[in-house]
Amino acid sequence: MNADLKRILSLDRDDMSDFERELFLSDVKKVTDEYFESDGNASLEITRADDGFLICLLMSARRIKNVKKPQ
Repeated sequence: MNADLKRILSLDRDDMSDFERELFLSDVKKVTDEYFESDGNASLEITRADDGFLICLLMSARRIKNVKKPQ
């Protein structure tokens, strides 16, 4: 598949559905809860860029948790 066709296919969708956004944020929360203590409110911003999309996850945290190195 050539580069132009890949780019066109990647830009096929404009936005995520509300269900997809909630599912993504739920999955991300599972990971961020391991590293941060937060209120659980996160927002997702998706902006179209030249090569696809720019994705920004915003959240606030009360503290960064201590993470132990796996043995």
